Amino acid sequence: MSRIVTDRGGISRRPSTRHPKSVHLLLLLPVAALVAVVPVAMSTAAAATGSLATEQAKATQIEAEIQQTGQQIGALDQRYEAALEKKAALDAQIRKTQAQIDRSFGRIAEDKLVLHKAAIEAYVTGGTSAATDMLFSTSQTTAMDSSVYNQVITGNLNTSVADLHTAIAQLDAQRQTLRHEDAQAAHAVATAHAAYEKAQTLENQENGALAQVKGEIATLISQQQAAAAAAARAAAQAQIAAAQAQAAAAPTTTTAAPLSSPSTTPTPPAATTTPAAQSPPPPAGGGGGGEAAVQAAETQLGVPYVWGGEDPGVGFDCSGLTAWAWGQAGVSLPHYSGAQMADSTPVPISDLQPGDLLFYGPGGSVHVAMYVGGGMMIEATLPGTVVRIDPVRFGTTFAGAGQP
Repeated sequence: MSRIVTDRGGISRRPSTRHPKSVHLLLLLPVAALVAVVPVAMSTAAAATGSLATEQAKATQIEAEIQQTGQQIGALDQRYEAALEKKAALDAQIRKTQAQIDRSFGRIAEDKLVLHKAAIEAYVTGGTSAATDMLFSTSQTTAMDSSVYNQVITGNLNTSVADLHTAIAQLDAQRQTLRHEDAQAAHAVATAHAAYEKAQTLENQENGALAQVKGEIATLISQQQAAAAAAARAAAQAQIAAAQAQAAAAPTTTTAAPLSSPSTTPTPPAATTTPAAQSPPPPAGGGGGGEAAVQAAETQLGVPYVWGGEDPGVGFDCSGLTAWAWGQAGVSLPHYSGAQMADSTPVPISDLQPGDLLFYGPGGSVHVAMYVGGGMMIEATLPGTVVRIDPVRFGTTFAGAGQP
């Protein structure tokens, strides 16, 4: 970090009446204080873990089913598109055939009209027309030629009509076949569409089931995290209580020797219990300064972690948060956890008060948080997280506590 500041000369410091500088930083306490907490936490965590594993297995299975259904939907979609394309082609062929039939009927109608006119004209003129009178004479030979001519004309027309009727019959048969195929294609389209919609409905149901299972997983994870946090908080409280118990018992053994030292006048027994022979109880953690620092830090809950950050509402890193919060209480701290530990008065666990700083790593160089009471601390931990309140961690990386 490029903004490490350790100018202790310019730091506004508040003298501590709680502990001298020679007091050693807090060390680890006996594990016996945690015995009552661990079994309950372990059983709760085990139950939550079992349920979580079951729900996660359900989610995995449902996701596999959704993937399979999605593949089926893709295939059904292509089947539906193919059916639509086939039906469109058949519809186009039906329209083309119908147009051919309509044209054939039109030609038949025209030919019938010509024959009808020729028949009327033959009846009126006695079988000959003005055109044929000029071509044929009254001789027997020419009469026979005229008869043959008329038969050829009539025969050609009749042949054309017969051919047209044959063509129409064939086209009509083709049209009927196409209509049958079109009906089958329409049925295929409807079937494919129904299967597609059914698969989509199944996928929606599976997605709904997956969302429900994921919701249950989120609930279980939240419960698991809450149980773990509660266990950690209880463990921290138990460790603090054990430290306080040790601290309360310590004066009885340490003051025994001075009170029994040689004297010209026998010391009355009551003198060993006089309050004047004991150290006065320490004041509450920095007085109003610690409380003010905690209140300031809590106004930044939810603000994102920002590397090197010290801006309220924008972002903090660990030491930026503690420096800013204590700055609101009128105490200047360097923006570096190791420097903050060096410039703080060491505090044992038994005397932790709101506002005290908790340091991690060698010389507090890794992380710093602020104690808020009840076994909890406020901190800005890692990128991607926000300022939050967590149980105090008394692990192997815990380096000690200090009062600014």
